[in-house]
Amino acid sequence: MAQARPRTATKLGSKPIDPVTASVIQGALESIAVEMGYKLMRMSYSSIIRESEDFGAALLDAEGRQLCESRQSTPLQSGPIPGYVKGMKQLFAERGETLQPGDVVMHNSAYHGASHGPDVAFIVPAFIKRKLVGYSVTTAHHLDIGASAPGSCGIVDSLDAYAEGLQFKALKVYDRGVLNKPLWTMVRDNIRASSLVVGDMEAQIAAARIGADRFIELMERYGQSTVEAAGDALMDHSERLMRQAIQALPDGSYSALGHVDGFQNDPERQDLKIKVTVTIKGSDLIVDLTGTDKQIDDRPLNMPLEGTVDCAIWLTVRSILLDSAVHGHIQQNSGLVRPITIVAPKGTLVNPNFPAPTIARFCPGNIVADTLMRALAQAVPTQVSAGVGNLKVIAYSGVRAGGHWVHMDIHEGSYGGRAGKDGMDTVDTLYANTRNNPIEDIESHLPLRVLRYELREEGAAAGEWRGGVGSVREVELLEDGAFSVEGDGHMFAPWGFEGGQGGKTSKLLFRPKGGGEQSLPSMMPNKPCKAGDRMVLVGTCGGGYGNPLKREPARVASDVRDGFVTLESARADYAVALKPDLSVDEAATASLRRARGG
Repeated sequence: MAQARPRTATKLGSKPIDPVTASVIQGALESIAVEMGYKLMRMSYSSIIRESEDFGAALLDAEGRQLCESRQSTPLQSGPIPGYVKGMKQLFAERGETLQPGDVVMHNSAYHGASHGPDVAFIVPAFIKRKLVGYSVTTAHHLDIGASAPGSCGIVDSLDAYAEGLQFKALKVYDRGVLNKPLWTMVRDNIRASSLVVGDMEAQIAAARIGADRFIELMERYGQSTVEAAGDALMDHSERLMRQAIQALPDGSYSALGHVDGFQNDPERQDLKIKVTVTIKGSDLIVDLTGTDKQIDDRPLNMPLEGTVDCAIWLTVRSILLDSAVHGHIQQNSGLVRPITIVAPKGTLVNPNFPAPTIARFCPGNIVADTLMRALAQAVPTQVSAGVGNLKVIAYSGVRAGGHWVHMDIHEGSYGGRAGKDGMDTVDTLYANTRNNPIEDIESHLPLRVLRYELREEGAAAGEWRGGVGSVREVELLEDGAFSVEGDGHMFAPWGFEGGQGGKTSKLLFRPKGGGEQSLPSMMPNKPCKAGDRMVLVGTCGGGYGNPLKREPARVASDVRDGFVTLESARADYAVALKPDLSVDEAATASLRRARGG
């Protein structure tokens, strides 16, 4: 299956719009989206939105093209928003429904543009004199969506889409301004921690309504035709930037193969392969995923093409070719993706057929992004990082007298080294970019205690620019409960580049209160546990970039002092000799490097 986006003209009547006006309107649009994001954060109940910022906010024009997004948004939340609107329009057309002023639409169908079921969108259409002029949309990850087990991650044993929770296929939660009470009651009655989840949903609706009101005010101030022409101009400008960046690349095809852990205890569902071939032709870029493994009908590692795979590709291409450190702020809108075509065969992990489950699509999606970067490294070796360390997401849950409690903890990965810089340590990676949860927030709201949270020592992959390191977090349950895990990185270490070492795999340890230790896989369904039981999460370390013998000896000495590198590794991997005070022994180092050809 291929995706392409047509070009559009930039006109105000028969004349081009003046660039100053277009720039002013761009700033206003982005300010509206930022306001939507902050309002959603401040009104939300759950830490996954309030602290981790796992949400999206964007404005779209009447055609469903994205005009702007909130800068606090994660790419995996804002990126799918045009797909949510496209899916809503498709479902409305099939049912013969229409949008009216005052409507609010709830949508989360993974086969109609959504990223996966827990990421619910609320779409507010904007009307001027009963004419549809655009859409204001918020998305957010919800901590429970009524699936077979608590939480909205780690439901890794679901057999199909129906086992993953409630499916909202473009349903009007408000119809012409009137609340659909039966629908809202059904939602409350079929999800755990309903006050928390519904409170977050109400915050989304309020933020989306604010965006719609501000968008209408902007059009009334400048005129509908002017704002529409500005939108066209901004998208065309973004497209030109992307095409210029692609045009600068050498024409040709570049391929790479990535691996997903899958289910380590099941030979037929482990070591899943992601194949990426990038073809550059002038200012067009084709990403072909032919050769990727077939879909898994009864496990949720499949990825929606629209909502996950496309976002992973767009974000990776944009980050590499239009790095904000070089190009400054880039207007995020639908124009950026027009030069990119995606080919994804039906029935594969990257374009499954309904009702294949998709709820755990996050970690394989990161492998899509990482493998795409590995392919592009052959064309732009100085603009990529070495292999990226993937993440884990842990869902903790339990039951109290007042009902269920649920918490989702994102355990960070790390980036590989890159030309001129070491890899970033302990961060969310690639297309997610969420923040971690502060320990104070966790312990003040939940029956959890964080006993240890620190950088992983001696895990940095050697290279001229070392790989980033993951973190170690140890969590104790203070009450009986359960946990489930959605993760990756236990089987395959991140790749090293241009002579750099490969990174280090992650691991997950379970320590029962009574003693002992059990190693757990990276994908694990709901596991009951007792008060006093502990989880130890050890993060993945990214790959090294470049020949370690080219690393400045002073940097190696600094890494030894900071615990990233051992004395033995300094000598064996970097050919650096250190004195007892851990300063560089210049003469011995020079001798070691001469002997090694450095």
